[in-house]
Amino acid sequence: MNRNEVRMSKKKVVIVGGGYVGFEVAKELEAYADITVIEQRKAFVLPPAAIRALVQPELLDEIILPYDNLLKHGKVVRGRAVSVAQSEVILASGEVVPADFIVVATGSSYAAPFKPSGESIADFRQASSEISAQLRKAKSIAIVGAGAVGTELAGEVASAQPEKSITLISSDETLFPMYPARMGAQLKRKLEQLGVTVILGQRAKDLRHLDRPYEGSVTLTDGRNIEADLIFPVVGSKAQSTLLESLPGVTHGSSGRVKTDKWLRPSDYPNIFVAGDVAEVGDGMTIVATTRQNPWLIKTLKKVLEGAAPESLRPYSPWKKAPILLPLGPVIGNSWIFATLGDRGTRMMKGRDLFIPKYRKAFGLKYRGI
Repeated sequence: MNRNEVRMSKKKVVIVGGGYVGFEVAKELEAYADITVIEQRKAFVLPPAAIRALVQPELLDEIILPYDNLLKHGKVVRGRAVSVAQSEVILASGEVVPADFIVVATGSSYAAPFKPSGESIADFRQASSEISAQLRKAKSIAIVGAGAVGTELAGEVASAQPEKSITLISSDETLFPMYPARMGAQLKRKLEQLGVTVILGQRAKDLRHLDRPYEGSVTLTDGRNIEADLIFPVVGSKAQSTLLESLPGVTHGSSGRVKTDKWLRPSDYPNIFVAGDVAEVGDGMTIVATTRQNPWLIKTLKKVLEGAAPESLRPYSPWKKAPILLPLGPVIGNSWIFATLGDRGTRMMKGRDLFIPKYRKAFGLKYRGI
């Protein structure tokens, strides 16, 4: 058999979305199935490293990863999926991609410039470069939202540009209250040592924009007014689930996510699976969630491709408490991986290189150093 005949003899798995779920599942399954990844952009962007790229703009060339060398046997089709049915995915161009199994991993949207907001990587580059220039000129920064993105942003800016006045605003009474108090307390202390003002238990009532930084002021619930040359709204992700809404039996959870059965299936169709930010399965919208979902999905689909019924296989079990890695720049930070870790552990696992070498290798690219 030649390669085309081998592809024709295999089951067709179509993966919508080439993010953390899509690209890894595709790579792991391409030896077992005829894989097609549908992705609207020509390259993958590493969101955690996009934070540091604001203070280190030359990093952009290292964190934008073209799909050209991702797969050896499967293919990446550049296009925007507009409809999913039980046995096909339809693109905006009108092309119909037939499928035996479909994985929808369309991810989530986030405020600029931490993720691309549309199809254009050039637009993402421009947004990152423009906001990086605004950040360089700004003397005062306010960050609204002290989740992982907001906290890491505060740390990156304070580490690289210590002359700035930086305020981090959280509606929670402590940082990361779902984790041991020690971790949140240490992060707060380290941020304050970097010169960051941390305001807890306050909401910003009048954010002018939610999708991009801007100059202005915010009023807190206690009446305080915070003025800043640049205000970053980092108040969370919104799942991109529009593609799934027409499927029979789909129900929505929070933040636009879709609910699933025990085998990550969102609809009445037994051959359609979802994973990542779009799936409400008990995990957060984090990269760490995919490190649990991806291995389960890969193992399950291998068995299903051999003819097993998903119901005969072990169901997915979400993280009870997911690990989290929170560098405050390249040197310090805190993490929780079943215990609280400090500067060295966080630096070695994430802060030093932000997983860039790992993902460049996955995309068939050399790591040139940062």
